[in-house]
Amino acid sequence: MTIHFHCFQRHALPRLCVLALTALPWSVAAWADDPEMQTTGIITRDAASSDAAPPAVATTPVPTRPSPLGLTRWTEDWSALADPALRTAPLDGLKYIPFSRSDPFPYLSLGLTVRERLETNDAPAFGTGPAKSDTYLLDRVQIHADLHLDRHWRGFVQFEDARAVGKTMLTPVDQNQIDLRLLFLEYTGKVAGGTFKARVGRQEFAFDLQRFVSVRDGPNVRQAYDAVWADWELKPWRILGFVSQPTQYRDVRYFDDYSTPHQRFSTLRVERHVGGTNSISAYYALLQQDGVHDLDASGRENRHVFDVRSAGHWHAFDWDLEAMGQFGTMGGKRVRAWAFGSRTGYTIDTLHWKPWFGMQIDGASGDTKAGDRTVGTFNPLFPNEYYFNLGSYNTYVNIFHVKPIVLVRPAPRLAVMAAVGLQWRMTTADAIYTVPNIPVPNTRGRGHLWSGLYGQVRLDYTFTANLAGAIEAVDYAAGDTIRQAGGHDSRYLGTELRFGW
Repeated sequence: MTIHFHCFQRHALPRLCVLALTALPWSVAAWADDPEMQTTGIITRDAASSDAAPPAVATTPVPTRPSPLGLTRWTEDWSALADPALRTAPLDGLKYIPFSRSDPFPYLSLGLTVRERLETNDAPAFGTGPAKSDTYLLDRVQIHADLHLDRHWRGFVQFEDARAVGKTMLTPVDQNQIDLRLLFLEYTGKVAGGTFKARVGRQEFAFDLQRFVSVRDGPNVRQAYDAVWADWELKPWRILGFVSQPTQYRDVRYFDDYSTPHQRFSTLRVERHVGGTNSISAYYALLQQDGVHDLDASGRENRHVFDVRSAGHWHAFDWDLEAMGQFGTMGGKRVRAWAFGSRTGYTIDTLHWKPWFGMQIDGASGDTKAGDRTVGTFNPLFPNEYYFNLGSYNTYVNIFHVKPIVLVRPAPRLAVMAAVGLQWRMTTADAIYTVPNIPVPNTRGRGHLWSGLYGQVRLDYTFTANLAGAIEAVDYAAGDTIRQAGGHDSRYLGTELRFGW
């Protein structure tokens, strides 16, 4: 594989150097008692949170520092720094700016996130589309301010500058220069013995392993929603719901992102903890879109979604099982689609590297007959690229996917994952698809069920409490159907640094 460095324009290489150097003073910051990896690409049972909502606001400060390397910066609670003994890192005076000497609330917290990822993809869409082999730098800078007015009310704002330096073909998820990322008002209080939370404004949602509803952290531009959110929690139950218009991204001028009533996504979800940390959940969602174009239908889409999930662990075993059905109409045709995902594993804690042996099995329906009155192609909604791999070669559309995984931790801050993925189509009547639901040309109604085989290796390392890095490589051996469509084998390599303050 040949890697070209034309993407390092004058402002890109210095930013990488500055990112590495500025992180050094934070290396003395305190580590948590359990140095769990703050990874995004490697998801274990501990990372399967129900959604991106923060815990209930405590009545007294919790004497721990949140990690600034998490996926959802707005869930952090820095009121612990009301204790001067915990202000041990540089610039802690800006992480917690109090407005009262007697009450840890109200306060203001400022933050910064920088992610730099150098990517090489020698065959996007297996070389069948207009995008050709390319090497580029995905550059993303986010700054935020979190204002807690008291123990109940807070406001959060985050700005983002995302650039794809040297990328020859840009998409809406690649670049978004100087725009509003998040802006919401939140209320937390006690209602009927439980904790009630409500948010209004531009915000993020992420469920479970983010198979279908995610923050979309894999690409350069994340997904947000202009929404009204509410949830109520009384252990072991939690009920939440929201009505939203997903944010639409464009890069014509600064602050030009928008949402429209022509695309709406609404959800009602119920969760229950069982057997300690194990959980079951179910939700109903409604996706409404105008002007949708599918291989077998075009027009307005009203897609009703029903999802159930069980996740947990028992001794050394862990599991995450999810199934989704979709019904409704699209362009005058009826929708009948489905998908499932499972990730199970076994951890050997007695061995030094604590190996985790896992198996991931996924499936999603395709359209079985072109031109009839039924659309069988599954809509992956708002998928997470990390769930399969960063090469964007797999997605939850017309797929059957089997992936054995091995994860080891040779050092407390290092995680190494190796996997082999085998991919088939559910039906040859529908196409092979890439992220998010883009059909590979000339594969619909042609070829065989077998799509291809890929190997994946990923390393995640946490250098300090504020700096993490990752390397991911994917080598996809395309099957005959892709080759007959004009495609070929594909290789991806990504090297990433993530800084959080």
